[in-house]
Amino acid sequence: MSTKHAPQQIAERVLAEARKRGLRITTAESCTGGMVSAALTDIAGSSDVFERGFVTYSNESKQAMLGVAAETIAAHGAVSTETARAMAEGAIRNSRADIAVAITGVAGPGGGSAEKPVGLVCFAIARKDKSTLDRRQQFTDSGRTAIRLDATRMALEMLLDATTR
Repeated sequence: MSTKHAPQQIAERVLAEARKRGLRITTAESCTGGMVSAALTDIAGSSDVFERGFVTYSNESKQAMLGVAAETIAAHGAVSTETARAMAEGAIRNSRADIAVAITGVAGPGGGSAEKPVGLVCFAIARKDKSTLDRRQQFTDSGRTAIRLDATRMALEMLLDATTR
């Protein structure tokens, strides 16, 4: 997946593909704080495809809004593919959407560790009719804004791929 296109261009393609296939989308975002939802809803007419967005920045909100098990977070951490998968699956369960993307990561400048450095972002795509996919991506630590923008682009690209398969 390339992250060369602007989020807006990718979002337009996501909406067009989802519309063509009759799919509704939801997001579950942590480190991006709603940037994926914003990219999608910045486009006029997105309401026929975009169902809702969950911004679950704290561990408590991941549990309360998405049903992520405290044990999952305790065992794997908030930044893990396991948590991203649980977030995406929870977003599907708690919405009328057909497809969900989840993002959780370390955007920096602090919060990183040797095991989970700044720039580590975990993603998941859940669909009602397919198995959940996840991805772990280490972005260059080029600053908080750049990491969040890179994560937004990748989430949109994953959504685009998921709407066409």
